[in-house]
Amino acid sequence: MAARKTTKKPNVSAEELKQFYRDMLLIRRFEEKAGQLYGMGLIGGFCHLYIGQEAVVVGLEANTEEGDKRITTYRDHGHMLACGMNPDGVMAELTGREGGYSRGKGGSMHMFSREKHFYGGHGIVGANVPLGAGLALADKYLGNDRVTFTYFGDGAANQGQVYETFNMAALWELPVVFVIENNHYAMGTSQKRSTSSPDIYTRGAAFGIPGEAVDGMDVLAVRDAGAKAIAHCRAGKGPYILEVKTYRYRGHSMSDPAKYRTREEVQKVREEKDCIENVREMLLSGKHATEDELKAIDKEVKGIVSASADFAKESPEPALEELWTDIYVDA
Repeated sequence: MAARKTTKKPNVSAEELKQFYRDMLLIRRFEEKAGQLYGMGLIGGFCHLYIGQEAVVVGLEANTEEGDKRITTYRDHGHMLACGMNPDGVMAELTGREGGYSRGKGGSMHMFSREKHFYGGHGIVGANVPLGAGLALADKYLGNDRVTFTYFGDGAANQGQVYETFNMAALWELPVVFVIENNHYAMGTSQKRSTSSPDIYTRGAAFGIPGEAVDGMDVLAVRDAGAKAIAHCRAGKGPYILEVKTYRYRGHSMSDPAKYRTREEVQKVREEKDCIENVREMLLSGKHATEDELKAIDKEVKGIVSASADFAKESPEPALEELWTDIYVDA
């Protein structure tokens, strides 16, 4: 593996660095297990894995406060785990079981947690962006100093509803951080072939929305950019755009062979930019942790993920009566 070089001393404590390592590792091991269960036929429908992009949500969640909200698209398992949702409930939902967050009726793309202020998982490309602005509008109306993170990808950034939302968010000075998770390939077409501007965040300039691009494979860079964006929103200055340039290692979904890029390209990113390995290197080279300590973290995380898989397998399927629940709101 190619050596990783740190250009400056990171502004982070040893404990924070260990926590970032653990949080990203939990997402990766969870997604690897989800991929296995999908291959075994225990997860049906679509399943979009977050492997490679872990630094995005972990870095941004490091800045959140109680009551801040998040909403995203279908590549959402990492966001759920990063905001504190229980791996048991997430895995059970993936397998369509009663113990899942949506009682087995939502699956991979449609689960929610009011307790953790996680509002989905949405299957329609770009449709969550105006919903995120709506969450921010509610907070603006209530004057409660909360911020909403609205995640979408480079492919969704070409949707018209995104720009309608930008206009409203800027006009009403909504406290929303628009996070463009740019993994460069959307559903399977490279950004160079689908998007006219090399930096997508600059499109906010037409609406007076400031923004920046950040290295999404560097959890500390994401954390710092997130802190700046949140401070902007909490100060009542309106929305902010973060284009987080990341990279997914798997295909768009489990059914995608990803033939639109080479294995060599993926391997090069894994060897030179992997977000988890970068933090592991910082922990070891800075003598913040030993090999044995990191192995212990890995063992703990694997235990949590294994337990979540067991819980999902043992949880019963939803009763037939569940077909008639969650259709209307009880007055």
